[in-house]
Amino acid sequence: MIQVSIKVNGRLRKAQVEPRTLLVHFLREQLNLTGTHVGCDTSQCGACTVLIDGRSAKSCTMFAVQIDGSEVTTIEGLAKGDELHPLQTGFWEEHGLQCGYCTPGMIMAGVNLLSENPNPSEHEIREGLSGNFCRCTGYQHIVNAVQNAAGRR
Repeated sequence: MIQVSIKVNGRLRKAQVEPRTLLVHFLREQLNLTGTHVGCDTSQCGACTVLIDGRSAKSCTMFAVQIDGSEVTTIEGLAKGDELHPLQTGFWEEHGLQCGYCTPGMIMAGVNLLSENPNPSEHEIREGLSGNFCRCTGYQHIVNAVQNAAGRR
């Protein structure tokens, strides 16, 4: 077991982990933050996307020990109390989800995209979310949700 110290959603979390514990499993199983989903375990789908030190990353391909000392933001850490993050509001208002399984990863990738490009074109949004798959929608409502959030910022 190895001691890790990770700031998760603004709160310092210390834990003992097996060296082979994936970040996604650490978040879900040890911290009970189940908004980060396990979709494929091969970094293909993006359902496990979180922000690490402000940049999006697929948590199924990283070990928890690799991010010791880092700051992680999950979907649970975006809202400020009862006030949703603009991207969460955009998904709500633009019907950017169906089953919701990919939604946390899409939102986290979108947050990263908007932090780098506050006013992206439709093409830039599609490219920025290209590492995340949705099996239910045609993506247009997801693109609309990101455009909605860009307009709120």
